[in-house]
Formats: sequence, structure tokens, C-alpha cells
Amino acid sequence: MTTDPFLADCRARLAFDLLSNTWNAVVLWALRDGPLRPVELRERIGGISSKVLTETLRRLQFNGLVDRHPEPGAPPRVTYELTALGRTLLAPIDAFGAWAFEHGDEVMAAQEAARPSGPEE
Repeated sequence: MTTDPFLADCRARLAFDLLSNTWNAVVLWALRDGPLRPVELRERIGGISSKVLTETLRRLQFNGLVDRHPEPGAPPRVTYELTALGRTLLAPIDAFGAWAFEHGDEVMAAQEAARPSGPEE
């Protein structure tokens, strides 16, 4: 059993879980400049399906990081924006991005070195 309170702290695990989902940080970062409709988010992000975007937005809303705002009219429209709590994650996301920019080549080189080179003879 660990005695390290950081590793045993459920709140720390919650934070790591929030940032470990591939799309959570991407969607939060995409919303940094203000509210967007789902179609605008998909265009900004690229590579995310409507289903995955909807699941991600629901998860972020459930965790208090994103607000959903239905707009009156036909057809019905909705926008999403960061909450004050969601904005607090922008600095850590930016720090991770800066780290990835600086060390990404090293990580990819390590991954390449660990890959099997082909059929063994």
C-alpha cells in the first residue's frame, strides 16, 4: 500500500482521469475563445465523430467544466462554453501541449525504437 498522499488522493486521480481522455482536453481547448455550436467544434477539432463529441460534451458538462445553452428557434440550436471551473484547466492543458511540442520527437523516437522491426529470422 502506498503512503504517498498524492497517489492515494481520489481528487488527484479525478484530475488525471479528466485529462487522460483523449478528447476532453481537446474540446476544452477548442472552447477557450468562447461558445461554439457542435458543428463549429467538429470543424475546429477535426477527426472527432458527432457521437464522440456528444459523449465528450456530456462528460464535461457532468463534471462542471462545460455549460450547455439551448437557443430558441427552429431548428433547435445549442452552444457550449467553458465554465469558470473549465477555464482553470486551460493552463495545465497549455503546459502539457508545450511539453509535447518540446519532447514529442523524443517520445516518438522511443515508440519507434520499442516497435518490433518485423518478422524474426
